[in-house]
Amino acid sequence: MLFKQIYEEGLAQASYLIGCQASGEAMVVDPKRDIDTYLEEAQKSGLKIVAVSETHIHADYLSGARELAQTTGATLYLSDEGDEYWKYSGLEGFKHQLLRDGDEIRLGNVRVKAVHTPGHTPEHLSFLVTDGAAGEPGFLLTGDFVFVGDIGRPDLLEEAAGIAGTAEPGARRMFESLKEKFLTLPDYVQVWPGHGAGSACGKALGAVPSSTVGYERRFAWWADYLAKDDEEGFVKALLSGQPEAPSYFAVMKRLNRDGMPILGDLPQPHRLTLEQFRQALQGGAVLVDTRDKFAFAGGHLSGSLNIPAGKNFSTWAGWLLPYDRPLVLLAGSEAVQGLVRQLVRIGLDRIVGYIPTLEGYAEGELEAVPQASAAEVKAKWERGEVLILDVRGADEYKAAHIPGALNIHAGRVMQNLQRIPKDRPVVLHCLGGDRSSTAISALLAAGYSNVSNLTGGIKAWQEQGFPTEKGETLQAVGA
Repeated sequence: MLFKQIYEEGLAQASYLIGCQASGEAMVVDPKRDIDTYLEEAQKSGLKIVAVSETHIHADYLSGARELAQTTGATLYLSDEGDEYWKYSGLEGFKHQLLRDGDEIRLGNVRVKAVHTPGHTPEHLSFLVTDGAAGEPGFLLTGDFVFVGDIGRPDLLEEAAGIAGTAEPGARRMFESLKEKFLTLPDYVQVWPGHGAGSACGKALGAVPSSTVGYERRFAWWADYLAKDDEEGFVKALLSGQPEAPSYFAVMKRLNRDGMPILGDLPQPHRLTLEQFRQALQGGAVLVDTRDKFAFAGGHLSGSLNIPAGKNFSTWAGWLLPYDRPLVLLAGSEAVQGLVRQLVRIGLDRIVGYIPTLEGYAEGELEAVPQASAAEVKAKWERGEVLILDVRGADEYKAAHIPGALNIHAGRVMQNLQRIPKDRPVVLHCLGGDRSSTAISALLAAGYSNVSNLTGGIKAWQEQGFPTEKGETLQAVGA
Protein backbone atom coordinates (compact mmCIF):
# COMPACT_ATOMS: atom_id res chain seq x y z
CA MET A 1 0.00 0.00 0.00
CA LEU A 2 1.16 3.52 -0.78
CA PHE A 3 0.33 6.11 1.88
CA LYS A 4 1.50 9.71 1.54
CA GLN A 5 0.66 12.87 3.46
CA ILE A 6 0.78 16.10 1.46
CA TYR A 7 1.07 19.10 3.76
CA GLU A 8 0.40 22.75 2.94
CA GLU A 9 2.06 24.95 5.56
CA GLY A 10 0.20 28.18 4.87
CA LEU A 11 -3.15 26.77 6.02
CA ALA A 12 -1.55 23.99 8.11
CA GLN A 13 -3.63 21.59 6.01
CA ALA A 14 -2.97 17.92 5.31
CA SER A 15 -4.31 15.82 2.46
CA TYR A 16 -3.61 12.19 1.67
CA LEU A 17 -2.82 9.97 -1.29
CA ILE A 18 -3.61 6.29 -0.73
CA GLY A 19 -2.89 3.66 -3.34
CA CYS A 20 -2.73 -0.02 -4.10
CA GLN A 21 0.32 -0.83 -6.24
CA ALA A 22 -1.13 -4.18 -7.23
CA SER A 23 -4.19 -2.67 -8.92
CA GLY A 24 -2.63 0.70 -9.77
CA GLU A 25 -5.53 2.57 -8.17
CA ALA A 26 -5.32 5.58 -5.87
CA MET A 27 -7.56 7.76 -3.74
CA VAL A 28 -7.04 11.34 -2.57
CA VAL A 29 -8.64 12.59 0.66
CA ASP A 30 -9.17 16.31 1.38
CA PRO A 31 -7.25 17.75 -1.61
CA LYS A 32 -6.29 21.39 -1.88
CA ARG A 33 -7.46 23.32 -4.92
CA ASP A 34 -4.14 23.43 -6.80
CA ILE A 35 -4.28 19.77 -7.74
CA ASP A 36 -1.10 19.38 -9.77
CA THR A 37 0.64 18.02 -6.66
CA TYR A 38 -1.61 14.93 -6.63
CA LEU A 39 -1.37 14.35 -10.37
CA GLU A 40 2.42 14.42 -10.18
CA GLU A 41 2.58 12.13 -7.14
CA ALA A 42 0.23 9.60 -8.70
CA GLN A 43 2.15 9.59 -11.97
CA LYS A 44 5.44 9.19 -10.13
CA SER A 45 4.05 6.14 -8.34
CA GLY A 46 2.43 4.61 -11.41
CA LEU A 47 -1.08 5.04 -10.01
CA LYS A 48 -4.38 6.28 -11.45
CA ILE A 49 -6.58 8.42 -9.21
CA VAL A 50 -9.98 6.72 -9.26
CA ALA A 51 -11.48 8.09 -6.04
CA VAL A 52 -11.56 11.53 -4.41
CA SER A 53 -13.10 12.20 -1.02
CA GLU A 54 -13.55 14.74 1.75
CA THR A 55 -13.88 14.15 5.46
CA HIS A 56 -16.39 17.00 5.73
CA ILE A 57 -17.55 20.31 4.31
CA HIS A 58 -14.49 22.41 5.02
CA ALA A 59 -14.52 25.97 6.36
CA ASP A 60 -10.87 26.97 6.23
CA TYR A 61 -10.01 26.32 2.57
CA LEU A 62 -11.69 25.68 -0.76
CA SER A 63 -11.59 21.97 -1.45
CA GLY A 64 -10.00 20.64 -4.63
CA ALA A 65 -12.13 17.49 -4.64
CA ARG A 66 -14.39 18.52 -7.53
CA GLU A 67 -11.44 20.03 -9.41
CA LEU A 68 -9.52 16.75 -9.13
CA ALA A 69 -12.54 14.60 -10.00
CA GLN A 70 -13.23 16.75 -13.07
CA THR A 71 -9.63 16.40 -14.27
CA THR A 72 -9.18 12.68 -13.63
CA GLY A 73 -12.71 11.34 -14.10
CA ALA A 74 -12.51 9.87 -10.58
CA THR A 75 -15.60 9.18 -8.49
CA LEU A 76 -16.39 11.65 -5.71
CA TYR A 77 -17.13 10.02 -2.36
CA LEU A 78 -18.87 12.51 -0.07
CA SER A 79 -20.74 12.34 3.22
CA ASP A 80 -24.47 11.75 3.28
CA GLU A 81 -24.59 12.09 7.06
CA GLY A 82 -25.64 15.15 9.04
CA ASP A 83 -28.73 17.33 8.82
CA GLU A 84 -30.51 18.81 5.83
CA TYR A 85 -28.61 22.10 6.03
CA TRP A 86 -25.26 20.46 5.38
CA LYS A 87 -25.91 18.10 2.50
CA TYR A 88 -23.73 18.38 -0.61
CA SER A 89 -25.35 19.83 -3.73
CA GLY A 90 -24.19 20.95 -7.16
CA LEU A 91 -22.87 17.48 -8.00
CA GLU A 92 -24.51 17.25 -11.43
CA GLY A 93 -21.98 16.13 -14.03
CA PHE A 94 -19.73 14.41 -11.49
CA LYS A 95 -19.58 10.69 -10.88
CA HIS A 96 -20.32 10.55 -7.19
CA GLN A 97 -21.38 8.27 -4.38
CA LEU A 98 -22.72 9.48 -1.05
CA LEU A 99 -21.35 7.71 2.00
CA ARG A 100 -22.99 6.61 5.23
CA ASP A 101 -21.40 5.19 8.34
CA GLY A 102 -19.80 1.82 7.56
CA ASP A 103 -19.65 2.19 3.78
CA GLU A 104 -16.41 1.01 2.15
CA ILE A 105 -14.32 2.12 -0.81
CA ARG A 106 -12.10 -0.53 -2.44
CA LEU A 107 -8.74 0.23 -4.03
CA GLY A 108 -7.49 -3.17 -5.06
CA ASN A 109 -6.30 -4.76 -1.81
CA VAL A 110 -6.89 -1.59 0.21
CA ARG A 111 -10.15 -0.97 2.06
CA VAL A 112 -11.24 2.49 3.16
CA LYS A 113 -14.16 2.50 5.59
CA ALA A 114 -16.27 5.57 6.31
CA VAL A 115 -16.83 6.20 10.02
CA HIS A 116 -19.35 8.87 10.98
CA THR A 117 -17.66 11.08 13.60
CA PRO A 118 -19.84 14.17 14.15
CA GLY A 119 -18.86 16.98 16.47
CA HIS A 120 -16.74 19.36 14.47
CA THR A 121 -19.55 19.26 11.89
CA PRO A 122 -22.70 17.11 11.74
CA GLU A 123 -21.70 15.29 8.52
CA HIS A 124 -18.06 14.61 9.43
CA LEU A 125 -16.52 11.30 8.36
CA SER A 126 -13.22 9.72 9.33
CA PHE A 127 -11.67 7.04 7.12
CA LEU A 128 -10.36 3.78 8.56
CA VAL A 129 -7.77 2.32 6.19
CA THR A 130 -6.89 -1.37 6.01
CA ASP A 131 -4.04 -2.77 3.95
CA GLY A 132 -5.08 -6.18 2.64
CA ALA A 133 -1.70 -7.62 3.58
CA ALA A 134 -2.23 -6.68 7.24
CA GLY A 135 -5.87 -7.66 7.52
CA GLU A 136 -6.54 -5.22 10.36
CA PRO A 137 -7.12 -1.44 10.22
CA GLY A 138 -3.87 0.46 10.57
CA PHE A 139 -4.63 4.09 9.73
CA LEU A 140 -7.40 6.52 10.65
CA LEU A 141 -7.72 9.69 8.57
CA THR A 142 -9.44 11.92 11.10
CA GLY A 143 -9.94 15.17 9.17
CA ASP A 144 -11.00 17.77 11.74
CA PHE A 145 -12.19 15.18 14.28
CA VAL A 146 -8.98 14.31 16.16
CA PHE A 147 -5.75 16.24 15.79
CA VAL A 148 -2.41 15.53 17.42
CA GLY A 149 -3.07 16.56 21.03
CA ASP A 150 -6.37 18.25 20.24
CA ILE A 151 -9.80 17.84 18.66
CA GLY A 152 -11.80 19.87 16.16
CA ARG A 153 -13.71 22.87 17.42
CA PRO A 154 -17.51 22.44 17.36
CA ASP A 155 -18.34 26.14 17.26
CA LEU A 156 -17.53 26.99 13.63
CA LEU A 157 -21.10 26.62 12.35
CA GLU A 158 -22.08 29.20 14.96
CA GLU A 159 -18.94 31.34 14.84
CA ALA A 160 -18.33 31.43 11.09
CA ALA A 161 -21.54 30.34 9.39
CA GLY A 162 -23.87 32.16 11.77
CA ILE A 163 -26.01 29.15 12.70
CA ALA A 164 -26.96 29.90 16.30
CA GLY A 165 -27.21 27.23 18.95
CA THR A 166 -24.91 24.66 17.34
CA ALA A 167 -21.75 24.94 19.44
CA GLU A 168 -22.84 23.11 22.59
CA PRO A 169 -24.72 20.29 20.78
CA GLY A 170 -21.65 19.88 18.58
CA ALA A 171 -19.42 19.56 21.64
CA ARG A 172 -21.69 16.85 23.05
CA ARG A 173 -21.62 14.97 19.75
CA MET A 174 -17.83 15.24 19.82
CA PHE A 175 -17.79 13.61 23.27
CA GLU A 176 -19.96 10.79 21.95
CA SER A 177 -17.82 10.32 18.82
CA LEU A 178 -14.66 10.07 20.89
CA LYS A 179 -16.23 7.64 23.31
CA GLU A 180 -18.03 5.38 20.84
CA LYS A 181 -15.87 5.59 17.71
CA PHE A 182 -12.32 6.73 18.46
CA LEU A 183 -11.58 5.12 21.82
CA THR A 184 -12.99 1.76 20.73
CA LEU A 185 -10.12 1.39 18.24
CA PRO A 186 -6.89 -0.48 19.07
CA ASP A 187 -4.08 1.66 20.48
CA TYR A 188 -1.78 0.86 17.56
CA VAL A 189 -4.02 2.51 14.93
CA GLN A 190 -2.20 5.51 13.48
CA VAL A 191 -3.97 8.88 13.54
CA TRP A 192 -3.44 11.14 10.52
CA PRO A 193 -5.32 14.44 10.94
CA GLY A 194 -6.44 17.10 8.51
CA HIS A 195 -4.53 19.94 10.19
CA GLY A 196 -1.42 20.70 12.18
CA ALA A 197 -0.16 23.52 14.40
CA GLY A 198 -1.27 26.96 13.21
CA SER A 199 -4.73 25.99 12.01
CA ALA A 200 -7.74 27.91 13.34
CA CYS A 201 -9.75 24.64 13.40
CA GLY A 202 -8.59 23.91 16.96
CA LYS A 203 -6.84 25.63 19.85
CA ALA A 204 -3.87 23.41 20.74
CA LEU A 205 -2.85 21.41 17.67
CA GLY A 206 0.46 19.58 17.84
CA ALA A 207 3.28 20.19 15.40
CA VAL A 208 4.13 16.55 14.67
CA PRO A 209 2.35 15.06 11.62
CA SER A 210 0.65 12.05 13.19
CA SER A 211 -0.17 10.20 16.39
CA THR A 212 -1.82 6.97 17.51
CA VAL A 213 -5.08 6.16 19.22
CA GLY A 214 -3.14 4.97 22.25
CA TYR A 215 -1.08 8.14 22.55
CA GLU A 216 -4.13 10.38 22.32
CA ARG A 217 -6.02 8.15 24.78
CA ARG A 218 -3.26 8.74 27.31
CA PHE A 219 -1.90 12.24 26.70
CA ALA A 220 -4.48 14.44 24.89
CA TRP A 221 -5.95 17.26 26.99
CA TRP A 222 -9.41 15.74 26.64
CA ALA A 223 -8.39 12.21 27.73
CA ASP A 224 -9.12 12.64 31.44
CA TYR A 225 -12.63 13.92 30.74
CA LEU A 226 -13.37 10.78 28.70
CA ALA A 227 -11.75 8.50 31.26
CA LYS A 228 -13.99 9.99 33.97
CA ASP A 229 -17.03 10.14 31.66
CA ASP A 230 -17.24 13.86 32.51
CA GLU A 231 -19.26 15.20 29.62
CA GLU A 232 -20.08 18.55 31.26
CA GLY A 233 -16.45 19.30 32.04
CA PHE A 234 -15.46 18.25 28.53
CA VAL A 235 -18.01 20.55 26.88
CA LYS A 236 -16.92 23.54 28.96
CA ALA A 237 -13.23 22.92 28.29
CA LEU A 238 -13.72 22.37 24.55
CA LEU A 239 -15.71 25.55 23.99
CA SER A 240 -13.39 27.83 25.95
CA GLY A 241 -10.38 29.58 24.48
CA GLN A 242 -11.03 28.84 20.81
CA PRO A 243 -9.29 31.27 18.41
CA GLU A 244 -11.18 33.80 16.30
CA ALA A 245 -12.60 32.20 13.18
CA PRO A 246 -11.65 34.09 10.00
CA SER A 247 -14.60 35.75 8.30
CA TYR A 248 -13.95 33.95 5.01
CA PHE A 249 -14.85 30.62 6.64
CA ALA A 250 -18.53 31.28 5.91
CA VAL A 251 -17.76 31.68 2.19
CA MET A 252 -15.74 28.44 2.17
CA LYS A 253 -18.54 26.53 3.87
CA ARG A 254 -21.08 27.60 1.27
CA LEU A 255 -18.87 26.97 -1.76
CA ASN A 256 -17.65 23.60 -0.51
CA ARG A 257 -21.23 22.50 0.09
CA ASP A 258 -22.87 23.86 -3.06
CA GLY A 259 -20.02 23.93 -5.59
CA MET A 260 -17.33 26.29 -6.77
CA PRO A 261 -15.90 27.35 -10.14
CA ILE A 262 -13.71 24.69 -11.75
CA LEU A 263 -10.39 26.34 -12.59
CA GLY A 264 -9.03 23.83 -15.11
CA ASP A 265 -5.68 25.52 -14.58
CA LEU A 266 -4.21 28.08 -12.22
CA PRO A 267 -4.64 31.76 -13.11
CA GLN A 268 -1.60 33.21 -14.87
CA PRO A 269 -1.65 36.94 -14.10
CA HIS A 270 0.54 39.03 -16.36
CA ARG A 271 2.63 42.10 -15.61
CA LEU A 272 0.47 45.17 -16.11
CA THR A 273 1.49 48.21 -18.06
CA LEU A 274 0.91 51.59 -16.42
CA GLU A 275 -2.24 52.09 -18.48
CA GLN A 276 -3.55 48.61 -17.67
CA PHE A 277 -2.83 49.22 -13.99
CA ARG A 278 -4.73 52.51 -14.01
CA GLN A 279 -7.68 50.86 -15.76
CA ALA A 280 -7.72 48.01 -13.26
CA LEU A 281 -7.86 50.40 -10.29
CA GLN A 282 -10.50 52.52 -11.99
CA GLY A 283 -12.50 49.32 -12.50
CA GLY A 284 -12.51 48.62 -8.77
CA ALA A 285 -9.47 46.38 -8.42
CA VAL A 286 -7.75 46.16 -5.02
CA LEU A 287 -3.97 46.51 -4.94
CA VAL A 288 -2.56 43.86 -2.59
CA ASP A 289 0.82 45.14 -1.39
CA THR A 290 2.78 42.01 -0.41
CA ARG A 291 5.89 43.85 0.81
CA ASP A 292 6.90 43.74 4.47
CA LYS A 293 5.54 46.19 7.06
CA PHE A 294 8.60 48.44 6.91
CA ALA A 295 8.41 48.94 3.16
CA PHE A 296 4.65 49.57 3.35
CA ALA A 297 5.02 52.05 6.21
CA GLY A 298 7.72 53.91 4.30
CA GLY A 299 5.51 54.55 1.30
CA HIS A 300 2.54 52.91 -0.40
CA LEU A 301 -0.23 53.69 -2.84
CA SER A 302 -3.36 55.08 -1.25
CA GLY A 303 -6.07 52.45 -0.95
CA SER A 304 -3.75 49.44 -1.08
CA LEU A 305 -3.90 46.63 1.48
CA ASN A 306 -0.72 45.38 3.12
CA ILE A 307 -0.71 41.57 3.33
CA PRO A 308 2.97 40.56 3.45
CA ALA A 309 3.98 37.49 1.46
CA GLY A 310 4.70 34.54 3.71
CA LYS A 311 3.22 31.52 5.40
CA ASN A 312 0.12 33.37 6.66
CA PHE A 313 -0.71 35.12 3.39
CA SER A 314 -3.77 32.94 2.66
CA THR A 315 -5.31 33.50 6.07
CA TRP A 316 -4.91 37.27 6.05
CA ALA A 317 -6.10 37.48 2.47
CA GLY A 318 -9.22 35.61 3.54
CA TRP A 319 -9.74 37.95 6.47
CA LEU A 320 -9.49 41.17 4.48
CA LEU A 321 -9.78 40.81 0.71
CA PRO A 322 -13.18 41.10 -1.01
CA TYR A 323 -14.50 38.18 -3.05
CA ASP A 324 -16.44 40.48 -5.40
CA ARG A 325 -13.59 42.66 -6.68
CA PRO A 326 -10.57 41.93 -8.90
CA LEU A 327 -7.10 41.84 -7.35
CA VAL A 328 -3.74 43.21 -8.46
CA LEU A 329 -0.59 41.99 -6.71
CA LEU A 330 2.39 44.15 -5.87
CA ALA A 331 5.08 41.46 -5.88
CA GLY A 332 8.17 40.37 -7.73
CA SER A 333 7.58 38.17 -10.76
CA GLU A 334 9.27 35.21 -9.03
CA ALA A 335 6.74 35.34 -6.17
CA VAL A 336 3.54 35.74 -8.17
CA GLN A 337 2.78 32.09 -8.87
CA GLY A 338 3.18 31.09 -5.24
CA LEU A 339 0.88 33.90 -4.16
CA VAL A 340 -1.69 32.86 -6.76
CA ARG A 341 -1.71 29.35 -5.31
CA GLN A 342 -2.29 30.74 -1.83
CA LEU A 343 -5.18 32.86 -3.06
CA VAL A 344 -7.03 30.21 -5.07
CA ARG A 345 -6.83 27.85 -2.08
CA ILE A 346 -9.35 30.14 -0.40
CA GLY A 347 -11.35 30.95 -3.53
CA LEU A 348 -9.83 34.33 -4.42
CA ASP A 349 -9.54 33.64 -8.15
CA ARG A 350 -9.93 37.11 -9.69
CA ILE A 351 -6.26 38.02 -9.95
CA VAL A 352 -6.06 40.27 -13.00
CA GLY A 353 -2.36 41.07 -12.97
CA TYR A 354 0.64 42.23 -11.00
CA ILE A 355 3.14 45.06 -10.77
CA PRO A 356 6.68 44.25 -9.62
CA THR A 357 7.39 47.62 -7.98
CA LEU A 358 5.80 51.01 -7.32
CA GLU A 359 8.42 52.72 -9.44
CA GLY A 360 6.81 53.82 -12.66
CA TYR A 361 3.31 53.06 -11.37
CA ALA A 362 2.89 55.59 -8.56
CA GLU A 363 1.64 59.03 -9.42
CA GLY A 364 2.29 61.83 -6.94
CA GLU A 365 3.49 61.29 -3.37
CA LEU A 366 3.28 57.91 -1.70
CA GLU A 367 1.33 57.59 1.54
CA ALA A 368 3.24 56.70 4.73
CA VAL A 369 2.04 55.05 7.93
CA PRO A 370 2.51 57.40 10.90
CA GLN A 371 4.60 55.82 13.66
CA ALA A 372 4.68 56.57 17.37
CA SER A 373 7.10 55.31 20.02
CA ALA A 374 5.91 53.72 23.23
CA ALA A 375 6.93 56.83 25.19
CA GLU A 376 5.01 59.13 22.84
CA VAL A 377 1.91 56.95 23.02
CA LYS A 378 2.09 56.71 26.81
CA ALA A 379 2.22 60.48 27.19
CA LYS A 380 -0.87 60.95 25.00
CA TRP A 381 -2.61 57.98 26.68
CA GLU A 382 -2.09 59.52 30.12
CA ARG A 383 -3.65 62.78 28.90
CA GLY A 384 -6.60 60.90 27.38
CA GLU A 385 -5.76 62.15 23.91
CA VAL A 386 -5.74 58.81 22.05
CA LEU A 387 -7.74 55.63 21.72
CA ILE A 388 -5.51 52.57 21.77
CA LEU A 389 -6.74 49.80 19.47
CA ASP A 390 -5.29 46.39 20.31
CA VAL A 391 -5.64 44.19 17.21
CA ARG A 392 -4.38 40.94 18.77
CA GLY A 393 -6.53 37.92 19.55
CA ALA A 394 -8.91 37.95 22.52
CA ASP A 395 -6.79 35.51 24.55
CA GLU A 396 -3.69 37.65 24.06
CA TYR A 397 -5.64 40.69 25.17
CA LYS A 398 -6.91 38.95 28.29
CA ALA A 399 -3.39 37.89 29.25
CA ALA A 400 -2.06 41.48 29.23
CA HIS A 401 -3.20 44.71 27.61
CA ILE A 402 -2.83 48.46 27.92
CA PRO A 403 -5.54 49.68 30.33
CA GLY A 404 -8.56 51.02 28.49
CA ALA A 405 -7.52 49.64 25.11
CA LEU A 406 -10.22 48.57 22.69
CA ASN A 407 -9.70 45.01 21.40
CA ILE A 408 -10.72 44.19 17.83
CA HIS A 409 -8.91 41.37 16.04
CA ALA A 410 -6.94 42.72 13.04
CA GLY A 411 -8.98 40.57 10.68
CA ARG A 412 -12.24 42.02 11.96
CA VAL A 413 -11.57 45.74 11.81
CA MET A 414 -13.54 46.12 8.58
CA GLN A 415 -16.61 44.55 10.18
CA ASN A 416 -16.31 46.88 13.18
CA LEU A 417 -15.71 50.30 11.66
CA GLN A 418 -18.61 51.72 13.67
CA ARG A 419 -16.57 51.06 16.83
CA ILE A 420 -13.48 52.89 15.61
CA PRO A 421 -13.79 56.69 15.80
CA LYS A 422 -12.66 59.07 13.07
CA ASP A 423 -12.77 62.17 15.27
CA ARG A 424 -9.87 61.36 17.63
CA PRO A 425 -6.37 59.86 17.22
CA VAL A 426 -6.28 56.05 17.19
CA VAL A 427 -3.04 54.17 17.85
CA LEU A 428 -2.98 50.53 16.72
CA HIS A 429 -0.74 47.82 18.05
CA CYS A 430 -0.30 44.05 18.08
CA LEU A 431 2.61 42.10 19.56
CA GLY A 432 5.37 43.39 17.31
CA GLY A 433 3.83 45.27 14.38
CA ASP A 434 2.90 42.82 11.61
CA ARG A 435 -0.82 42.52 12.29
CA SER A 436 -1.20 46.20 13.12
CA SER A 437 0.36 47.12 9.77
CA THR A 438 -2.24 45.00 7.98
CA ALA A 439 -5.06 46.47 10.08
CA ILE A 440 -3.86 50.04 9.52
CA SER A 441 -3.73 49.48 5.78
CA ALA A 442 -7.37 48.37 5.88
CA LEU A 443 -8.39 51.45 7.87
CA LEU A 444 -6.47 53.80 5.60
CA ALA A 445 -8.17 52.20 2.58
CA ALA A 446 -11.51 52.75 4.34
CA GLY A 447 -10.84 56.48 4.60
CA TYR A 448 -9.33 56.84 8.07
CA SER A 449 -6.66 59.54 8.40
CA ASN A 450 -6.31 59.59 12.18
CA VAL A 451 -4.50 56.26 12.71
CA SER A 452 -0.90 55.54 13.65
CA ASN A 453 1.15 52.51 14.62
CA LEU A 454 2.76 51.83 18.00
CA THR A 455 6.30 51.03 16.90
CA GLY A 456 7.37 47.65 18.26
CA GLY A 457 3.86 46.79 19.49
CA ILE A 458 2.97 45.96 23.07
CA LYS A 459 6.41 44.38 23.44
CA ALA A 460 7.97 47.84 23.22
CA TRP A 461 5.42 49.15 25.73
CA GLN A 462 6.21 46.38 28.21
CA GLU A 463 9.96 46.72 27.75
CA GLN A 464 9.62 50.33 28.93
CA GLY A 465 7.89 49.08 32.07
CA PHE A 466 4.64 50.84 31.17
CA PRO A 467 1.43 49.55 32.79
CA THR A 468 -0.67 46.64 31.57
CA GLU A 469 -3.59 44.77 33.06
CA LYS A 470 -5.37 41.45 32.63
CA GLY A 471 -9.01 40.80 31.97
CA GLU A 472 -11.85 40.55 29.51
CA THR A 473 -12.31 42.62 26.37
CA LEU A 474 -13.42 46.18 27.11
CA GLN A 475 -15.72 48.43 25.13
CA ALA A 476 -13.94 51.72 24.56
CA VAL A 477 -15.83 54.84 25.63
CA GLY A 478 -16.84 56.88 22.60
CA ALA A 479 -16.06 54.09 20.13
